[in-house]
Amino acid sequence: MSPRANQIKKHTLAGSPYDIGYEHGKLAEEQIKNSLQTYEKMFRDYAETSWDEACDLALLHVNYVKEHYPSFLEEMKAIAMGAKVEFEDILVLNCRSEIVLTSPDGCSSFALTQPKTEKTWLAQNWDWKREQVNSILHLELVQNNLPTIQMVTEAGIIGKIGYNSHGIGVCLNALRTNQWHAKLPIHLGLRAILESHTFEEAISRIDQNQIASAAHFLIGSKSKDIISVEVSPVYTEKILPKHGSLQHTNHICSSKMKQAMDEFAKPDSFDRLSMLSNLIDSQIDKSINHEFLFQLLANHDNYPNSICRHHNPALSEQEQTETVFSIAMNLNDAGFYWFLGKPCQYV
Repeated sequence: MSPRANQIKKHTLAGSPYDIGYEHGKLAEEQIKNSLQTYEKMFRDYAETSWDEACDLALLHVNYVKEHYPSFLEEMKAIAMGAKVEFEDILVLNCRSEIVLTSPDGCSSFALTQPKTEKTWLAQNWDWKREQVNSILHLELVQNNLPTIQMVTEAGIIGKIGYNSHGIGVCLNALRTNQWHAKLPIHLGLRAILESHTFEEAISRIDQNQIASAAHFLIGSKSKDIISVEVSPVYTEKILPKHGSLQHTNHICSSKMKQAMDEFAKPDSFDRLSMLSNLIDSQIDKSINHEFLFQLLANHDNYPNSICRHHNPALSEQEQTETVFSIAMNLNDAGFYWFLGKPCQYV
């Protein structure tokens, strides 16, 4: 791998939710302010929503989070203190998917396990606003009486893509729909999964319509289990693997879920899913490694709207997304590999 793959230092944060949050805010003050700037502009330009209006929307989630995950609120309040910003600012970052429901969030993800491969793997490209390249953090969270978490996240956001010391991992795909309830925001759902001790516990955190808006969570375990879970506040669908593999992009696959909400999927999502399926069917064997998975994620078919996504001059600024980071996780051997930027830069 290129040495640039390790250009982002891993920060280990340990202790109570307050301890972890304060250190997060303190070390990432500038990156958090970049995130706030990115989303303030996005809310204004994409949804005609002011920052004060975004704060009001985010505050609607507080009662649910306080009832079910009070430690998350404590950690977010401490991040705000460490970064010298307001609690509502950090809350908005963690609710950003709920504030603009039809934002052009992307991503191509897949999971592999037996009999397809010898090990259990999760991998994905995370496609989003290019400005957020400057806000990416690699965090290791050492918590009291909970699994240790490794994740790649946006500064200020307490749940994202990663795995834990019990071999539970998760990837994320956005789904563009019209559904929202004042429940658990998507990114806090990711954190809840990463705090789970078992595969079954991870699924239970999100499979009963607990999530505030629609998304797809791809969950894997070192127990060689993988599952796709399309979530929303009104319907949740679990999709089981076929011959040890699953893949997902940015459209709903469950017919029942499609009936429960309006969806605003883009055509390239279907193209990327088809390409992922073909690549996995034709090129994956039992002895693959992370370098090979990054080669799949660097695929340029249907460029620039490809699995490895690039700037598309034909799209409006509001619709622009690019691959911001690429990640592969070996859940059996605690392998955590990721690149900042596009995988085609490294393979």
